[in-house]
Amino acid sequence: MFTIDETKEMLDEITDTLPEPLFRELSGGIILLPQYKIHPKAVDNDLYIMGEYSRSSIGVLIKIYYGSFARIYGNRPREFYYEQLRRVLVHELRHHNETLAGYRDLILYDEDRIAEYLRKKEREKKQRGQKPDEGEAETK
Repeated sequence: MFTIDETKEMLDEITDTLPEPLFRELSGGIILLPQYKIHPKAVDNDLYIMGEYSRSSIGVLIKIYYGSFARIYGNRPREFYYEQLRRVLVHELRHHNETLAGYRDLILYDEDRIAEYLRKKEREKKQRGQKPDEGEAETK
């Protein structure tokens, strides 16, 4: 298992390898949060948020959830963990740069992936003989 400090060091390494213009107007920078985060549309609390691009009145930043990484990838080899961390950071940077450019392509892609996740969960329930909404928590 990688510690939050080791994860921060990896994140710093990754950040140093990326072109500086990708970070323009990212006023809040990149923060590594200790908690994990479950996606609000998770059916069985099995869909973790690894990172988020956030815009608010206090600034623009990228949040990386150490707790999510630790739960999903914590026992994997360092190279794999590092690559997943890099992949998530690049994904969130793409959100940032697409937002600056007025594009929504990655938002639409993410929405499609969530829709596919929900379809998969629905198929699994049918295979188990459950009704479509049986045992599922209400979502807002």
